[in-house]
Amino acid sequence: MKVLKGILSESKEYYLEAKRKIEKKSASLSNGSIKERNISGKKYYYLQERKGNRVVHKYLGRNKPEELLKQIRQRKLFKNELKKVNEALAIIKRSEGRRHD
Repeated sequence: MKVLKGILSESKEYYLEAKRKIEKKSASLSNGSIKERNISGKKYYYLQERKGNRVVHKYLGRNKPEELLKQIRQRKLFKNELKKVNEALAIIKRSEGRRHD
């Protein structure tokens, strides 16, 4: 039984560390989404993000913001990875809560 508890403890530490790293990396990346608008046949790009209950649009220019798009895609990947880590932590927490005699 001690071996199993040790494995659970190591797994919990691993996933907590992974969660911390993902949250730190994710915080430095842009949030929101890029919206393209056609006005008089010309394309304009805006960053759309939520500020409280409001949706705010920030003008980015006429050139497609490739770097910003890359950051937003990376943030979505981190969000999916964080979801998996949180699921693993929930399983570990349920396992720790059970009484094994």
